[in-house]
Amino acid sequence: MTQQGAGTCWQCGGKLEGGDYARSESCQKCGSDTRVCRNCRFYAPGRSGECLEPVAEPPKDKTRANFCELFRPSSPKAAGQDPTADGSKAAFEKLFGKKKPV
Repeated sequence: MTQQGAGTCWQCGGKLEGGDYARSESCQKCGSDTRVCRNCRFYAPGRSGECLEPVAEPPKDKTRANFCELFRPSSPKAAGQDPTADGSKAAFEKLFGKKKPV
């Protein structure tokens, strides 16, 4: 089953297309596995199992290819960027206001 969508490699930021997410596929730029937790829209560092989906047994190695049926390609983003960082910061600033320089 091939997933639709495009994104970027979790390792190098190289462009990935929908067909690049098969279990046996790897990034053309750096050779890293592409169907990995780190490339999934549900990947959430710091959460239980590092996943937003309630998974019975999440993969231990988030950088190796896996068979997770819940895998969905993440939206394009800079390599290594925490997908929740910008949203959390924006929500904080909305709630408490932007800190003014002294």
